[in-house]
Amino acid sequence: MTKRIAVFASGEGSNFEAIAAACQSGRIRAQVVLVVCDRPTAHVVERAARHGIETFAFDPKSYASKADYEREIVARLDAAQVDLVCLAGYMRLLSRVMLDSYEGRIINIHPSLLPAFKGANAIEQAFEYGVKIYGVTIHYVDASMDGGRIISQQAVPYEGNDIAELEAMIHALEHELYINTINKLIAESRI
Repeated sequence: MTKRIAVFASGEGSNFEAIAAACQSGRIRAQVVLVVCDRPTAHVVERAARHGIETFAFDPKSYASKADYEREIVARLDAAQVDLVCLAGYMRLLSRVMLDSYEGRIINIHPSLLPAFKGANAIEQAFEYGVKIYGVTIHYVDASMDGGRIISQQAVPYEGNDIAELEAMIHALEHELYINTINKLIAESRI
């Protein structure tokens, strides 16, 4: 049975694009059935439309609370029969509403070798610190920021001084590692 994936994003959606394209080409034996976005004008909404994937784009400020919009998200995930939630640049911490409903089935990608450089702007943080080994981590999501159990990591050495070049390397690595990790979770029946 083909697994059903929801991707949560807040911005450009390059990781969404990589996952959706891999699903459509058969590289991942799954289907992206829903995109959730907390910024209705984000580029990921256009990308999802080009792929013909349903999108729930919402303004968090139009809800009385985080719990209210997360209950609506859970209802949409349930209706779409989602097996796995992939956070891909979704810039919000999840509450117990989401975590209790999809525990063990929510993963996130982060552009550092966690536990180093948690939170936003991880590549810039690492670059400013002067590290020589960068990387990407995929982990299960819990209530902490970038603190859930690590599923996979990949390192990349970089000693240059061009942050745009470094970011391009990290993003390419993210796309491959996310695809490989989703395939690993499917193969091991972990979702």
